[in-house]
Amino acid sequence: MALKRKLVPQSVYRRQLAARLRELREAAGLTLIEVAEQIEVNQSSLSRIETGERGTTPVLVRALLDCYAVTDDRVRDDVLDLVRADKEQQKPWWRKYSTVLTPTRYDGYLALEASATALANYQPLLVPGLLQTEDYARAVIAQMRPDLTPDQVEALVKVRMERQKSRLSGERPAELRAVLDEAVLRRVIGSPAVMRQQFAHLIQAGEQPNVTIQLLPFSVGAHPGLYGPFVILTFPQPTTPLVWLENPNNSVYLESESDIQNYTDIFDQLRASALSPDETRTRLTRTAEELEP
Repeated sequence: MALKRKLVPQSVYRRQLAARLRELREAAGLTLIEVAEQIEVNQSSLSRIETGERGTTPVLVRALLDCYAVTDDRVRDDVLDLVRADKEQQKPWWRKYSTVLTPTRYDGYLALEASATALANYQPLLVPGLLQTEDYARAVIAQMRPDLTPDQVEALVKVRMERQKSRLSGERPAELRAVLDEAVLRRVIGSPAVMRQQFAHLIQAGEQPNVTIQLLPFSVGAHPGLYGPFVILTFPQPTTPLVWLENPNNSVYLESESDIQNYTDIFDQLRASALSPDETRTRLTRTAEELEP
């Protein structure tokens, strides 16, 4: 299994920009050496830009586009938009929470999630972070991270709520498909009152056109999701999807074609075995009624 371990991955936009610039250079029939000589820029710097190892500026990109004889305004604007988007992603909204995010190994995932157009999330034990209520999130974080202070817990709760606003609503919301094991419903987090509120929130969230929630009942028995939770993140073309796996010490992401296909197949199997969204809403309502007052 091809496994890459990084704390903060390259900007998705930078990866797109790198591929686009390399494509335009090759279409112009130029080598890196020739380009470096024409625009008087270090060859190694150009190489690192084309591999996504470093960012660049609109001024340099305009010079490259001129060198490649790119005159189409639409193409030029699209490439320059990628430069600006990469710059913006270096100043994410969660930066103000950096003191608590860095020790929790959480900022790497946020960088990925912020650029994703779609997320496929399987969770066997907990409600996904993008679907948690404040009280549920607070109870989960406090119990799973006893090393954090109350202020740090509250900071992470705020991050989780900001994520929901950023990714599930707004001008360009991401598509979220979530499959939850029935154990998520049966494990009482916080209190029965917290769980009833959480179930109501899941029902409400599932009514959004970009959110699909399905429950995998115990009656399914053994299934491929027993290996653990995962998230498949899809990005704008030509960037390939990634699989995110989280653990207490070092979260990782997988990017090989075989790994992505494997997890996509698993998720499709889980969705096929799960209850429909309508059946899931019915089960959520019934389970909430069964909880002790």
